[in-house]
Amino acid sequence: MILINLLPHREAARKRKREAFFAALAGSAVAGGIIAGAVYLWYAAQISNQQGKNLVLQTENKKLDAQIKDIANLQTEIAALRARQQAVEDLQADRNMPVHLLNELVIQLPDGVFLTSVRQENQLVFVTGTAQSNERVSELLRNLAYKSPWLTKPELVEITAGSVALTPRDQRRVANFTMRVRLLRASELQKAAATASAASAASAAAAASSPIVRASAPAKT
Repeated sequence: MILINLLPHREAARKRKREAFFAALAGSAVAGGIIAGAVYLWYAAQISNQQGKNLVLQTENKKLDAQIKDIANLQTEIAALRARQQAVEDLQADRNMPVHLLNELVIQLPDGVFLTSVRQENQLVFVTGTAQSNERVSELLRNLAYKSPWLTKPELVEITAGSVALTPRDQRRVANFTMRVRLLRASELQKAAATASAASAASAAAAASSPIVRASAPAKT
């Protein structure tokens, strides 16, 4: 006996395919949503973690800024204390400066030169006097420039010709002069001495390390 299926099987197959497609599509959408939610939650956790780290860093930076400010204030106070200490040391060392000044003027003053006034302004000393000739003034300048450890950079401000009456009938021509010279502090003198000592040591070391070349005379044939 032959059975003939007269039901619309093609429509049923297409319906089953559509249902399977929509079911797969819904499953894919659900899976995509789950994956997207998981990724979103992971990124949110990472962002929250990084924000927590940033908050910790900001807090530590604020603490460091406060410490840096305190250190800057301490450095300012230390610099002020050092400046005061240096000022006190300079005052203590400068107490003997007038003694050194007068002593050096007496030592370096050549014969035939007479001082009429000595005036000091800070480190500059203005000297006014009378000399028998211009050569005596030049000699005084050389002495102050090269022979005095406490006086440096002498400069002739003014020199004029004058005369001095030795007797009512005897007058002698003289040179009236004004010069300025710089008086060194004790600290400056110590620095200059240390620099000179270091330079001499360096030159001695260079001379000791330089090779000695000996020239031999050619042999006679």
